Amino acid sequence: MSDSSQIAPHHAAVIRLLLVSAFVVILNETIMGVAIPPLMVSLGVDASAAQWLTTAFLLTMAVVIPITGFLLQRFHTRTIFIAAMTLFCLGTLVAALAPGLTLLIVARVIQASGTAIMLPLLMTTVMTLVPAESRGKTMGNIMIVISVAPAIGPTISGLILSFLTWRWLFVLVLPIAIAALVLGARRIENVTTPREAPLDVGSVLLSAVGFGGGVYGLSLLGAPTPPQSFPAWAPLAIGAVGLVAFIARQLALQRHDRALLDLRTFTSRNFTVSVVLMAIMMMALFGTLIVLPIYLQNVRGLSTLQTGLLLLPGGLLMGLLGPPVGRQYDRVGPAKLLIPGVVIVTAVLWAMTLLGPVTPVPYILAGHLVMSVGFALLFTPLFTVSLSSVKPQLYSHGSAVLGSTQQVAGAAGVALFIALMSAESARVLAGGAPALEALAAGVRAAFLCGAVASLCAVVCALFVRKPDSAALAAPH
Repeated sequence: MSDSSQIAPHHAAVIRLLLVSAFVVILNETIMGVAIPPLMVSLGVDASAAQWLTTAFLLTMAVVIPITGFLLQRFHTRTIFIAAMTLFCLGTLVAALAPGLTLLIVARVIQASGTAIMLPLLMTTVMTLVPAESRGKTMGNIMIVISVAPAIGPTISGLILSFLTWRWLFVLVLPIAIAALVLGARRIENVTTPREAPLDVGSVLLSAVGFGGGVYGLSLLGAPTPPQSFPAWAPLAIGAVGLVAFIARQLALQRHDRALLDLRTFTSRNFTVSVVLMAIMMMALFGTLIVLPIYLQNVRGLSTLQTGLLLLPGGLLMGLLGPPVGRQYDRVGPAKLLIPGVVIVTAVLWAMTLLGPVTPVPYILAGHLVMSVGFALLFTPLFTVSLSSVKPQLYSHGSAVLGSTQQVAGAAGVALFIALMSAESARVLAGGAPALEALAAGVRAAFLCGAVASLCAVVCALFVRKPDSAALAAPH
């Protein structure tokens, strides 16, 4: 790593091993995007059911990530790493052998449990070991992994599905994951000191109800309502009540340092604004990653491989821009990167509301490339400024809050985009429009939602400031 000279060599080795493992698990997070249309055919399910392969993954991460604040305080780095990668390998094996959609979703949940532990472990370790003045550069290096893995995920998926069945998406990932587990188990060192930390079971249950109910309710909005089923507003209401109860419980428990998710991180206005901005942008990113492949394959007629290749350059561009954006953050702070970034993403989302049955593919490629530049300008500064805005003793909780928000927003974005696409497509189709035009209208409706939400992100970006690391590190 380019910044390894600023930290102890064995600490740099730990970060490198975590980066390799994070690459494997993040690759798996997006490998299903291109596979959704052929999976719908193979398993005989509709888009609303198939999207749970992505939604269940993201939602599980959102439920498990709050527990990582406890795990990172209570256990050694090596122990947590082995647990995370073992869960991921087990889930990958179950997915490869799954006979149908239900067990495949269960497998994705097991995979997500491992992934949920790995990402906060990486972020908290970096915040603990890397000096404040180099964090932007280090986060830029991390963004190579976080960006390139999702970028090549759809391409690898498209390539595999062009010649093999969907099971090979997991069969080929499994040996790589096992190799990462064995290598890490042999070489990773403990870099933190465990301490006694409570696990509040009530908080875990409330977080599952709050986040799960909300995302499940969103997923029902665009699906046909079967007889004798409850309406979409019911799980949404249950989720809202669960979330309020979860927040109230954390506020009570944190007075005695027993909170599952310490919300004192939100006493930093910088952290709060950054989390809101991250949530909006994650909704837009994951919504786009699920809807755009459906549009490209089912409206424009591209193959899975062509779809993956079309999405590859944008993701690679995000990764290549990670280090220079990180270095710029260390020099100029977040504002000069975040504001142009969010404006670029917003402009492209509005342009995508014009997609139709005959929109030229080069136009879509250009839009995706420009959007990727905007995301590159956003995510490295956001990860860095948010975690740098809390006190060092709250790093594990800040990482868990950020990860939970990121995954819930991603799951909500997937569910909301699919719901709007399905509802609008059904409405237009019922009016007598051709099937392709109806689906294109649904896609436009989904991107319109993202475009409107992104206007709020523009406002948020105006209020993010570079944190005073010296003041935060000073004893109080």
